[in-house]
Formats: sequence, C-alpha cells, structure tokens
Amino acid sequence: MDRCAIVHDNFRRRVAAADLPQGAAPRGPLDSARAVSVFRSGCLSRALDRKSRAMQAAGQGFYTIGSSGHEGLAAVAAALRPTDPAFLHYRDAAFQIQRAEQVPGQTMAWDMLLSFACSSEDPISGGRHKVLGSKALNIPPQTSTIASHLPKAVGAAYAIGAARRRRPEHASLPDDAIVYCSFGDASANHSTAQGAFNTAGWTAFQSVPLPLLFCCEDNGIGISTKTPEGWIAASFANRPGIRYFACDGLDIYDTYATALDAAAYVRTFRKPAFLHVRTVRLYGHAGADVATSYLPRAEVEADEANDPLLHSVRLLGAAKVISPAEALDIYDATTARVDRIAEEAVKRPRLKTAADVMASLIPPRRSCAPSNGPSDALRSEIFGSDIAAMTEPQPMSRQINWALTDLMLAHSEIVLMGEDVGRKGGVYGVTQRLRQRFGPDRVIDTLLDEQSILGLAIGMAQNGFTPIPEIQFLAYLHNAEDQLRGEAATLPFFSRGQYTNPMVVRIAGLGYQRGFGGHFHNDNSVAVLRDIPCLVLAVPSRGADAARMLRECVRLAREEQRVVVFLEPIALYSMRDLLEEKDGGWMCLYPDPSETLALGEVGIEGDGTDLAMVTFGNGVYLSNQALPRLTAAGIDARIVDIRWLSPLPKAALTEAVRGCRNILIVDETRHSGGVAEGLMAHFHETVEARLARLTAEDSFIATGPAYAATMPSADSIAEAAQRLVEGRP
Repeated sequence: MDRCAIVHDNFRRRVAAADLPQGAAPRGPLDSARAVSVFRSGCLSRALDRKSRAMQAAGQGFYTIGSSGHEGLAAVAAALRPTDPAFLHYRDAAFQIQRAEQVPGQTMAWDMLLSFACSSEDPISGGRHKVLGSKALNIPPQTSTIASHLPKAVGAAYAIGAARRRRPEHASLPDDAIVYCSFGDASANHSTAQGAFNTAGWTAFQSVPLPLLFCCEDNGIGISTKTPEGWIAASFANRPGIRYFACDGLDIYDTYATALDAAAYVRTFRKPAFLHVRTVRLYGHAGADVATSYLPRAEVEADEANDPLLHSVRLLGAAKVISPAEALDIYDATTARVDRIAEEAVKRPRLKTAADVMASLIPPRRSCAPSNGPSDALRSEIFGSDIAAMTEPQPMSRQINWALTDLMLAHSEIVLMGEDVGRKGGVYGVTQRLRQRFGPDRVIDTLLDEQSILGLAIGMAQNGFTPIPEIQFLAYLHNAEDQLRGEAATLPFFSRGQYTNPMVVRIAGLGYQRGFGGHFHNDNSVAVLRDIPCLVLAVPSRGADAARMLRECVRLAREEQRVVVFLEPIALYSMRDLLEEKDGGWMCLYPDPSETLALGEVGIEGDGTDLAMVTFGNGVYLSNQALPRLTAAGIDARIVDIRWLSPLPKAALTEAVRGCRNILIVDETRHSGGVAEGLMAHFHETVEARLARLTAEDSFIATGPAYAATMPSADSIAEAAQRLVEGRP
C-alpha cells in the first residue's frame, strides 16, 4: 500500500481521536508563537512531500527526495540566524521553510512546487534539478550529495575568520556568522565526511577560528543499510576539537533548546560543534523506493507511529499553545493550500532547449575594484634580490613564483593553500618565500587531504576570496576530483549563477620526470578535467607564458568567476637548455606584470606550410628539439602551442594551421581519451590537410630509465612528421 497515504490518514485519525504518542513534557525556551511557526513549517514540508509524489504519479513532477520524518529540523532553523549560511541535507525542506519565516517576502510553497515541477521559473535552479536552496536565505543549493558538501562547509567557516582579519571586496558573510552543515547518519561514514570532520578538529585543535555547526540527522538507515545502534554517538561524542550535542528531533522543544546551545557555543568560541539529531524516515528513501521491500513491516509501522508531527501536536497541547483540533485545522488548511498552489505551478514553463539548460554553466561577470598594483618601492621591498634576477632569463618555476608574488601584491583577496606550500615552499620550490612575503593567513599550509584543500578553496571563494589551491601532483587530484566536478563546477549551474566559487587550482603534473616517482608523480591523463563542463584548463610550455597565463587565470576567477585549473609541467619547471647543454634555450625573461595571454590565445612559432605540429606542454619543448632534424630534411614546419586545453580554442587553432598541408598532433596524454581525440575531430571537420597524431601509450608511467618510454620523444616526433609529409603510413 502507499505508505504516504497511510501516514497521512494515520495522522488525521490519531489527532482527531487524541491518540498521540508518549514522550517527554515540553520544556525549554521555545515560546508559543515560535512553536506554532515550527509546527506550521513541518506541516508545509509534509504537504509538499505528499504533493510531489502526486505530481510524479500524474506526470507533472519529477524525481524527488522527501523530508518526511525530518520535520524537527525546522526547530534547528529557528535557533539559527538567517545570515548563517546553511549547507543542507537533501531532507531539510522543513529547515528551509522555517528559515523563510525569518525573512520577509519569501514564498516557499510556491518556490518548492516550481522546483518539483522543474519549472524554469524555479528561483534557485531554474528547473535544472529539484534542489533545496535560496540566495535570500543564504542556502547554497545542494543536489543528492553523499557528504561532498562537508569540505566546503569547513572552508566557508574558515573564511569567516579569515575575512575578519582581511575582508575581501566581495565578502558576503557577516563576521559573527556561523556555518551550518547537515547530513544523514549514513553519509557520516563517507570518506569525504570523515576528511571534513578531521580537518575541522585538526584546525580547532590549533585554536584557529572555525565557526561551524555540523548536524547529523540520524534516522538510522542509509537507503536500505542500517546504521548500527549507537554508532553516531560512539563516533562523535569524544571527537578531538569538536563539541558534541544531542537531541530528540521528534521533540521540537528539546531540539530548539539544544540547537540554541550548540549555536551559542560555536558563535561564542568560534569552534566547531556536532549536533546529533534523532529522526525517523517515513516512506522510502526516494522516488518510488518502497521501504517494506527491505524492512519488516513492523519496523516501518513503528517509525510511522513515531511521526514527528504527532509528537508536535502532543507537545503543543501539553504546553497549552494550541489544541489537537486546532493543530489538525492547520494541517488540513496547509494541505489544501498546497493543492491550490500546485495547480498553478504545474502550468509554469519548463526548460526546452540545450541553450536553456546550459545558460547558467558559465557564471556571470562581476565588477571588481581596479588595481594599479603596488608602488615600485613596495614591490622592490617584497621581491628583494629577485628584482636584479629579473634582468636575466629564468626557468619556469621561478617565473611562476614571481607571477604569484605580483598577483598577491595586486589583489589582497588572493589566498594560497596546499600541502607544504608555506614553510617548505612547495615540493619543487615554486612557492618559496611567499609565506615570508605575505604571511601564514595568505599562504596556508594545510593537512594532507586533497578533498579538504579543494573544500577550503570552494568555501573561501563563496565569501569573496580568490583561492589558489595547490595539488602537489596530478595523480593526487583523483582523491578529490569530485570537489571540482560535483561541487565547484556545478554550483553556478544549479543556482542560475547566484552562487559561485571562483578559483585557480594549481597542479604540478604530466610526465618526463627523470627516474622519479612512477605513475603517482607522473600522470599524463587530463581526461577527468576536460570532462567537466565550463572548467578552464590551462597548460603553459614556457616560463614567460606561464606567468602571462597565470595572470589571465586569476582574472578569469576574479572577474568572470570561473573555476580554472593551471596545470604546470613538472619536467619543465627547471628546464634551462633546449638543444645543447648550457645553451639556455628554454629560459626567458620575466614579462612585465601588465602582460597576459588571453583565454583561447594560442602560440605559433614559425610560418612553415609543409607541416604544423600542434601540441602543448612538454610537447612544445620536444617539438622544438625535433625541429632542426625536420629542417635538415627540407620540411618547412611551424609549431602551434595550444595552451588552453579546455575549452579548446577551436577558431584560433583553425587559423593557426591555415595554409599547412600536413598537421601532426603531438599529445603527451594517452591514446585513448587523450587531447588528440578532440583535436583530430576538430581538424577533420574544419581543414583540408593530412592528419596524424602521435600520442602516449595507454599505460601508466614507469620509474627508472624507462620514465619516458611510453610517451612521445624528439626522435619519434621527427620520424612521425617525416612519415606524414612523405605520405608514408
């Protein structure tokens, strides 16, 4: 039978008969008016759940996850301020509804029904997903995440303290705000969640301000898998650095009082706390899920008998706030109101075209205060002896260091973070002296957890900072890639650009390190990055280009609010020579701080028409090494440096190879899923030329003498080029 209908009928019958569950007497500071408001929020959440199922059955609504059983979270919302950012569990409709009661002009029933109907007028996602969220209520949208929002909640909490010390131009959170982050008991076991808890405790243990309230909504089950009785309390009651609070989410008085205490602790001491709220889950997990298919009917009925709305009716009656009859009137009137509103909501327009769907992939531009950079005296003081070194050609690593220094001088909201970026100066010394130049608040040594590093960046970006997180090696990104794919890149998409988290992620990567580290320190696959819609992926090949491109990446983040990955070829960090030892052929002068390379601007060396070698990163270096051999063979060639791997600068590439009879794509990434696949398709569709590609093998990279055996070399490039020009297979 339909458990939704059963719960509804049971509520009406039991309230009418005054057949209410047993429980503690009402106690605590919840006043009568607020208690009724919390109950109304629960009734509206319940009515919306019922209507969403009816809409689905009628083909007027779509996939949804209900909040029934978690109505007590409205009491938590009542205990917080609407200026406290809330990263919500997907069962927190009652929380959002109650928060709307604190902000004039909100129409939650209408807004949520538009979301259920996937209407393009849905004020948060514009019909792209059924999500909770509201810009006016300081609730960034969350999809059906499994704890992936916890790391950024930690970052947002850190950002509040950081903004107290140095407030960014686009900061949005009050200095006295606390961050609220809720999740289910099953999600608490996820490695992402555990990393966030550990980071919060690790940070607080060092007395760094972190005003964060975790809230675990414990209904005892994750889809169909039970949470062991007592597991959450045993895991979190004595967690270092995190204060534990517990309450009964079926009791709005107890929940409100406990949430008030927890929020006061976090707000007063600027330390994290863990609020453990007992709830029940009514109906199944989501959509058409039927709980009785994997749970005994007796257990399902026991939870239904503990309906939190029934407990609220009992408590309100015992407190002489409203009678059961009055409570039933509120419930029925709310149901009728939702029915009326839904009749109009299902008529509202929906997304139709690809352009409609993709309209919010790229966030809107924002105005930024102009920066004229530091005075010559300050710049000389900060750079010290490096000023003199700028008159001589330098390798890439030093040019990136100088570019970061100039950028941090120009923009005080830039913050670097990552493993070893501060005291040590990074694995390869790229961030040396930056901590001394700008202090530990702007060059943050993090714990060794890539999810927490990116979460810190995402959270800080939401409070106006421009984060530049560092991932030590490209292979390490795979520990945390969903922080980019599922969190950072999707936020503008699911909020119609109302929420953004711009950043520049620096990653040392690609191959060709001599004898070091094997596949964990040499990773030549960028497929996971190129697969993320709207993410910008930049790969420099020369030091001066790296400086100019990094400046453009920061501009894209600051002004266009983009998520950018700046992938630095490790093997080229210290590269000095090109053809002969000590020829200095791969070094160049540091470009003036005003110089940039615009997104989509490719590099062209030479004007030969016999052959265009289209490449990037280490491929540019190797192609230059191959060039003398090609010239000796009578092949007039040019080298095209792609620079921007995502989105591919297609128009610029087409123009760059104009007039060339042969195009050789030199791709140091893998044959399958590598960059060359997209390039081959593009050139096949746009130019009249013979095409060939030289790629890495579909293999991991070895340590030792065979470090480069699976990737293109100067010799293999020259050979492939000659075969192509001569028409040999």
